[in-house]
Amino acid sequence: MILAGLVAFSACRKLDVGVESQYVTSNFPQTARDYQALIGTMYSNLSSSYAVTYWRMQELSTDEAILPARQGNFDDGGQYRLMHYHTWTFDHPYVNGIWQWGFGGGITNCNRLLDVVSNATKLDDATKASFILEIRAMRALYYYFMMDTYGNVPIMKTYQLDSLPTTQPRAEVFKFIESELKDLAPKLPAKNGKDNTLQYGRPTKGMCYALLCKMYLNAGVYTGTNRYTEAVAMADSVQANPNYSLDARYRDIFLPNNGPQINETIFAVPYDQQIGGNQFTRFGFYYYMVQAYGFSVGLSIAMSTTPEFYARFNLNNDFRTQTWLAGKQYYPDGTGGFTNQPIFYPDSPNVQIEIFKDLVLENGSTMDLGNTRRAQASGVRSIKYYPDPTTTAATRLNANDVPVFRLADVLLMKAEAILRGATATTVNGALQTPDYIVNLIRRRAGATDVASGTTLESLLDERARELAWEGWRRNDLIRYGLFEKDYPLPNETIHMDKSDYRRLFPIPINEIRLNTNLKQNPGYPQ
Repeated sequence: MILAGLVAFSACRKLDVGVESQYVTSNFPQTARDYQALIGTMYSNLSSSYAVTYWRMQELSTDEAILPARQGNFDDGGQYRLMHYHTWTFDHPYVNGIWQWGFGGGITNCNRLLDVVSNATKLDDATKASFILEIRAMRALYYYFMMDTYGNVPIMKTYQLDSLPTTQPRAEVFKFIESELKDLAPKLPAKNGKDNTLQYGRPTKGMCYALLCKMYLNAGVYTGTNRYTEAVAMADSVQANPNYSLDARYRDIFLPNNGPQINETIFAVPYDQQIGGNQFTRFGFYYYMVQAYGFSVGLSIAMSTTPEFYARFNLNNDFRTQTWLAGKQYYPDGTGGFTNQPIFYPDSPNVQIEIFKDLVLENGSTMDLGNTRRAQASGVRSIKYYPDPTTTAATRLNANDVPVFRLADVLLMKAEAILRGATATTVNGALQTPDYIVNLIRRRAGATDVASGTTLESLLDERARELAWEGWRRNDLIRYGLFEKDYPLPNETIHMDKSDYRRLFPIPINEIRLNTNLKQNPGYPQ
């Protein structure tokens, strides 16, 4: 102790020692790799909430996903129930969390990075320009998420603000994002089939075109003016790159080892056991089957889909049906399908596990199914993001990357734009009518061709089958005017708020109290 005291006393005599063990302004960033690491914060923020909180806002508010309570378990203050019944408030944890994710860790951080990179003195001009393009594209993506979710949001183009930002009309936010993407697309790299690993999960021309396609298809919702012809043009811009193509096996797109080798991925959020944020298996599996799928960690039984949504998976030989766990359960065959070997309950070796489609509430006022074994097995589970056997008890995370934009979505958006009035175009010698496009998607999944012609209604069902649990259901239902459609559960005593103002989430009340220039969305308490 005396020796330690003498050492401490001696060490404290010199107080102007240079900092060598911490990153501070004087020593970071210095090199291009330092700046690249700094830019990585906009991607780590994206992955932190995209596949959990953001995804749940987009899906639990629809018929596509539901997280019911089970004898009080998984109620979590009613936050999932509020999403299901459209009764969320301006202080809901998701409403607060995603605003902070999008503006704090997303847009504001991108503006900070732009400021740092623009003033860098140790970067060559080409590297600096490349970084700036990348940051602006990610800022535009974050802005799209915020515009789609909250509607009327502030536009902040710089990190240093002279005054608190004000709420801007949704149409103005749309115009800003569109302007950015149209300027960026010609300058960003294109997927070239050679350095996909370097480009993967980062902005490209294809990402800009796919995002513009999504914006133009929804322009009537966002701005009041339909722009279907431009949606088709952007879809064709994606297809102009021969390095995008539909993968032969639907299952491969979502496996734990998916990544740059997937041909149709345009932009994805990468995940692994060290990147938190992908919890689909943790919350959406059925824990009595973990050993049958090759892992032994404790999982949840919570999240499923509704019977009404699952009923759309009704096409003969459609492989996409096998991305759900429903009915009697059998061992997986290692290729994404199932064998003929039944899976039995570990504590009841003569009882085959069965997943039931129905969701019969035991307590209608709390959306509670009860906690009997029958109740635990109620609700069709998704294994689209195939269960990852490398998951550990410490994290219970999946390594499956989550696609944001992929070619199949772009093709279906083109088909819808044509059905809504745009003109079909020819790509690679084929006239891409809605029937032609839908049959491309169906044939890849092994399903039967369209027989009687594609309609807007049937196309929405096709989008449900192809894009289930990819985060677009809320967006689709709002565009179709079906976001308020009710699908009551047996014994239900709560009813959905069918107010159309719920098509936007409220501005968090804490943000308004901190910045009185922000104005609440119509319909919500001011």
